[in-house]
Amino acid sequence: MQSWSEIAVPSVPGQGPALRLYDTADRQVRPVTPGQTARMYVCGITPYDATHLGHAATYLTFDLVNRIWLDAGHDVHYVQNVTDIDDPLFERAERDGEDWVVLGMRETALFREDMEALRVLPPRDYIGAVESVKEVVELVEKFVASGAAYIVDDPEYPDVYFRADATTQFGYESGYDRATMDHLFALRGGDPDRPGKKDPLDALVWRAERAGEPSWPSPFGPGRPGWHVECAAIALNRIGSGFDIQGGGSDLIFPHHEYSAAHAESATGTRRFARHYVHAGMIGLDGEKMSKSRGNLVFVSKLRGEGVDPAAIRLGLLAGHYRTDRPWTDELLATAQERLSLWRKAAGLGSGPSADDTIARLRQHLADDLDTPKALDAVDGWVRRALDHGGPDASAPSALATAVDALLGIDLR
Repeated sequence: MQSWSEIAVPSVPGQGPALRLYDTADRQVRPVTPGQTARMYVCGITPYDATHLGHAATYLTFDLVNRIWLDAGHDVHYVQNVTDIDDPLFERAERDGEDWVVLGMRETALFREDMEALRVLPPRDYIGAVESVKEVVELVEKFVASGAAYIVDDPEYPDVYFRADATTQFGYESGYDRATMDHLFALRGGDPDRPGKKDPLDALVWRAERAGEPSWPSPFGPGRPGWHVECAAIALNRIGSGFDIQGGGSDLIFPHHEYSAAHAESATGTRRFARHYVHAGMIGLDGEKMSKSRGNLVFVSKLRGEGVDPAAIRLGLLAGHYRTDRPWTDELLATAQERLSLWRKAAGLGSGPSADDTIARLRQHLADDLDTPKALDAVDGWVRRALDHGGPDASAPSALATAVDALLGIDLR
C-alpha cells in the first residue's frame, strides 16, 4: 500500500537528552533505548470514516517520537497498518450502498492527504490487512500446530480462536483484572458468547467464510483474518519481535494490543513483543469521547475545507499532554491560531534574543514524556521577548523556526 509523501525535516545543531516515555505495561516513565535503527509500530485506521481529531492526536504523538529519534541521529523504521477488511467497513459500505473496496480506498486516500497536511512523517512500511492475508495464514498455522489456537466445532463456520492462556504472561501489557478484560473484550469487538469457544476471552484469528463477505483460501478453510493477528503478522514480518515502541490510542490497550502482543509472543517464544507500549489519550467534544458511535466527530478534512491552517490544528492538539483525555473546543482552536500567528510573526523578524536556551528547553521538555505544553510555553516565551524587546542575534529567528519545524513539525514560513 502506498504511503504519503516524504516531509523534509531540517537538522538542528546539537543534541537533546534521551527520550523517556510512559510505558503502559510497566506503569511508569522510563528511558527508550533504541539502537542505531529505532523501530516503531503504530496501529492504523479502519478506513470507513477518516480522519477525525482523535486519529490526528494519536499520529501526532508518534510523529513527535519519530522526530525526536531523528534529531538524536537514529534511522527510524516506522510501520503502520491499515485494517482495510473488517466488520465496521462492511457495515458502513452496506449502509451507504457502496462497494467496501471503493470505500476503503477512498477513506485511506483521504487519511493520507490529512497526514501530509498535518506534516506527519510517513511510515516506511504502510501495509493493508488485505495484502498481508498470506502472512496471517502462516501465523495462524503456527498457532494451530502448537496448540495455541483451535478450530471450533462448527461445521458451518469453523472459526479459529487463539487461546487466552497460550502465553503465561497474558495480561501484562494492560495490567487489567479478569472482570475488566471481560467487560472491554465484549465492548471492543470481542465475541465472548460464541458457542464452541474454550474461554470467553479467546480471540478470533481466522473467521470462516460467511455469505456476502470476501474470503481467502487457507488450510482451515476459506475466510479472512481476525483483527489482532493482523498487526502481529505485519510487525513481525517488518521489524521483528522486541522492537522499540508499539503505539496507538488508549482504547487499544485492551483487547487489541494485549492480543497482538500475545499472538507474536506465542509464535516466537519471546517474553515481550515490544520494549515499550505507548498510548495516547482520547479527544473529546462536548464532554464526551470523540467516536463514530456517538456521531460527534470533528474531521481534519472538514476543518481544512473551512480554511483552517493544518499547523493550527497541530498546535491545538499539541497544547495538551498526549496521555491525557482532553476536549477539542472552538476556544482551543482560536488559541492555537493566535499562537501560530505570533510564532510566524516572530520568526519573520530580522533579529531577536538568542534562541539557544529555548531550543535546549524545547528538546528537554519533549524528551520528558513528550511534555508538549511546556515545550509550547518555552517557544511562547522566546516569541514574547522577540516581539516585545527584539534582540541582537540576527540568526535567532531562523534557528528557532528550524527547531520548531524539526521537533514540533510546525512550519513557520
